[in-house]
Amino acid sequence: MQIIKIVLSMLLCASLSYAESVADKRKAINTESQETLAMLYKAYPSSKNDIKQAYGYATFSNIGVNLIFLSAEGGSGVTVNNKTSKKTYMKMASGGIGIGLGVKDFRAIFVFDNKDVLESFVNNGWEANAQADAAAKSDSKGGSFEGAVTVQPGMRLYKLTKNGLALQATIQGTKYWKDDDLN
Repeated sequence: MQIIKIVLSMLLCASLSYAESVADKRKAINTESQETLAMLYKAYPSSKNDIKQAYGYATFSNIGVNLIFLSAEGGSGVTVNNKTSKKTYMKMASGGIGIGLGVKDFRAIFVFDNKDVLESFVNNGWEANAQADAAAKSDSKGGSFEGAVTVQPGMRLYKLTKNGLALQATIQGTKYWKDDDLN
């Protein structure tokens, strides 16, 4: 009987620590989202109204690596429905081929014009693209030349480089999906 109590206590402690780590992860993603929006508003002041008027938006914090002919990116973020305030925590991964060299820490911000586009992104979330990009940034030095592009009707994407140095011309496939651990 004593062993059962010990095992149950351990399971309870494990579940509480898991819940705490989920809360910590959500908090970190929410903080990163607010920092990303502040970066966006500073770089593109008109984007503040774009986000406010939109049906919803998503922010992602990502790291990208390009090694000669291969590229890979990974990150996490949150999608926010402006009409309901519902948050969906998500992950992203990308892989591609092309010419490139470097590492960059970048932010992706999606803006959704309507419910169908937002729900499709949350539930399906595929993006395939060709990318040509030169970015150099170290803290507040340097800059990059990236702005909003229409990904599909009703969805725009802003991409901001936070830190890193990369020169690339790649064809990539990117997948965004719900983070089962955080939702």
